[in-house]
Amino acid sequence: MHPSLHAMLERIGVVGDYQPTLTAAEVPAALAAQPYEGLMVRSKLRVTAELLAQGPQLRYVARAGAGVDNIDEAAMAAAGVTLLNAPEGNRDAVGEFAVGLLLALFRNIVRADGEVREGQWKREANRGEEIGGKTVGLLGYGHMGRAFARRLSAFGCTVLAHDSDPAVSADGNAKLVSLAELQARAQVLSLHIPYSAANHHFVNEAVLAGFAQPIWVLNTARGEVLNHTALVASLRSDHVRGAALDVLDNEKLTTLTPAQQANFDFLKAAPNVVLTPHVGGWTHQSYVRINEVLAEKIRAFRAGELSGIAGS
Repeated sequence: MHPSLHAMLERIGVVGDYQPTLTAAEVPAALAAQPYEGLMVRSKLRVTAELLAQGPQLRYVARAGAGVDNIDEAAMAAAGVTLLNAPEGNRDAVGEFAVGLLLALFRNIVRADGEVREGQWKREANRGEEIGGKTVGLLGYGHMGRAFARRLSAFGCTVLAHDSDPAVSADGNAKLVSLAELQARAQVLSLHIPYSAANHHFVNEAVLAGFAQPIWVLNTARGEVLNHTALVASLRSDHVRGAALDVLDNEKLTTLTPAQQANFDFLKAAPNVVLTPHVGGWTHQSYVRINEVLAEKIRAFRAGELSGIAGS
């Protein structure tokens, strides 16, 4: 966590016990040793029923970030522990980064940079596309999707969004549509849905094939929501014109299965694919802002003003 966390917790009357060097195996004993009311985690520690049992006095788990796929929400509910997360903290970082990925794809920025460094000056081969006039489809319209749509609004494109949550409302930056309409009209597909069992490989061969025209694909959400085998097949057939992936289905590159390795080998060699190491929400500003969001949510929760929130 950014060092600003300590002062923020002090201001709201919370005493923090900062132990970033604890391994996952050491956390249960640490929870059992002290009557902590809260546990703050990032993405690597899995919060399970077994872990929660070691801290029966816990009132909340604060996830420093947006995704909560490392947290068993059913176990949290059963234990009466509230989940607090901070998608507001890095949504602007993700929105900006998604614009960067789209520009990198449309204007061949990564490929052209590599060519120039090798002494090649290929102007016509790197003639690109403009965002203006395109129809961009967003799958998921929570904090991240809205942040991307807000920035796209300046480019003169049409933004469509599909979200399975009936509570999601439209705003002036995108039109909410059915998945079928998104597939019928979109030229770009950008993924902004959280990972869950229901969303595992949500974007699969059938979903990609359902788009009426060839598309570009962006993923700044979670790698597991996209079937990479289906993506590779669609890239090979040119139904996907290019892809920019900030996340992969297995981000521990030394532990890839044979199938994952084959997909990764294709993706890293493809000139129309941009790969980045899950840094969409990773800025100096979001590093601090996540602390600000969590501190305020902890304050509100302890004051009885907040019952917990999760989202992406």
